[in-house]
Amino acid sequence: MAATADQIRDKLVAEIGAVHVEVEDTSSNRCAASFKVLVVSPQFEGKPLLQRHRMVNNCLAAELKDIHAFEQKTLTPEQWEKHKAQ
Repeated sequence: MAATADQIRDKLVAEIGAVHVEVEDTSSNRCAASFKVLVVSPQFEGKPLLQRHRMVNNCLAAELKDIHAFEQKTLTPEQWEKHKAQ
């Protein structure tokens, strides 16, 4: 069964403690085969980008089996505040 944007968002909030999540279905026909996500979590503090992405991939392992393309941006709350100010 295909994952929905809401399922992905809810799982990231519950398992990674995300304080802000944006999920966009980027499939050409919105068939839930391609997603772009922005995840902001205090659990990313002090972790390099690769480790952050692995955290997200591990969290969504079951969903990623049915997703063909997955783009992610991972930020700490401090980085998110700076990003919003730009």
